[in-house]
Amino acid sequence: MIMDEENKEQSVEHFLELIKRSRRGKFKIYIGMSAGVGKTYRMLLEAHALLRSGIDVKIGYIETHNRKETEALIEGLPVIPRRKLFYKGKELEEMDLKAIISLRPEVVIVDELAHSNIEGSQNEKRWQDVRDIFNAGINVISAVNIQHIESINEEVEKITGASINERIPDKVLQLADEVVNIDLTADELIDRLKEGKIYDEKKIPLALGNFFQAERLLQLRELALREVAHQLERKIDTEIPKNIKLRPELFMACISTNDESAKIIIRKTARLASYYRSKWYVLYVQTSNESSDKINLASQRHLINNLKMATQLGGEVLKIKSDNIAKTLWETAEKYDITTICIGKPRFKFYQLVMKTAVFTQLLKKMSKTDIDLVILS
Repeated sequence: MIMDEENKEQSVEHFLELIKRSRRGKFKIYIGMSAGVGKTYRMLLEAHALLRSGIDVKIGYIETHNRKETEALIEGLPVIPRRKLFYKGKELEEMDLKAIISLRPEVVIVDELAHSNIEGSQNEKRWQDVRDIFNAGINVISAVNIQHIESINEEVEKITGASINERIPDKVLQLADEVVNIDLTADELIDRLKEGKIYDEKKIPLALGNFFQAERLLQLRELALREVAHQLERKIDTEIPKNIKLRPELFMACISTNDESAKIIIRKTARLASYYRSKWYVLYVQTSNESSDKINLASQRHLINNLKMATQLGGEVLKIKSDNIAKTLWETAEKYDITTICIGKPRFKFYQLVMKTAVFTQLLKKMSKTDIDLVILS
């Protein structure tokens, strides 16, 4: 096999990427809807479990916020001392990146992933420090709140009414091998706040009147759950071979221009998709006999209204020009990974058009060899 220079270069780059991945440490992120859900607590519990299993785990940076339960868990865990430096006349502490890489523990715990480092540090942001650590072959466990994710910053500001200055780019989550949600109900979190487990007693009334309102926490919880689900879907798409992947249910309703049953097919497909909480499509195959200059205005309006209704019900419209309906139907189903094709009964025009083509027999044969279902709706 002869490869051109461009393909050779891409092959080399791909191989180098595989080598880098095998050398880098694993990266795990705990994510939560708010401060106080227990991210740091969970990391420390995990650190103790790893230590008992004989793993060389060390604390790179932990922020307890003076929470007694969290502080108690630090006891017995090896801690890498923070580096001290002066900034604007004050002595401050930062995570010691060089010490972590030099000591090379098997696992390092690093809190406050969105933290901005003091001016003059090796990196501007802590997430960059973490990247350097796992690129050096050290496994990292870290944590972040949902409000610090760059792409949903505006949504968070609308929910909370407060601007979030410390943020991490979405690519940081994409670099993670695991993203784990620490979930609490809004009521549970508010109870923790009232019990003094999150902030000092003096701060509780202010927090209850601002950030820690049930309706705000519910929306932040939804964002956190949605983000973790998105990361899981991405991981499945990139890491699980297609032939063994559990396919999500995807429906496709098939209609024609003058099909009187189109509305029923669209509505029933929408209900099926809603039941499975899945994405769905409406396929309209425009034959040469159905071009805009060959069909009357009433038929055009009928089609437009049906497609508009499909969009309003949450479907995605696919409009394809072809004189081979059955073949187009099959190819589209394959392209979009459709699991269920929905059509009308034989007396409807679309089905009759399909039945008249020899390809329909081939379609059924192909479907018998796949996992695609054909549903004939009444």
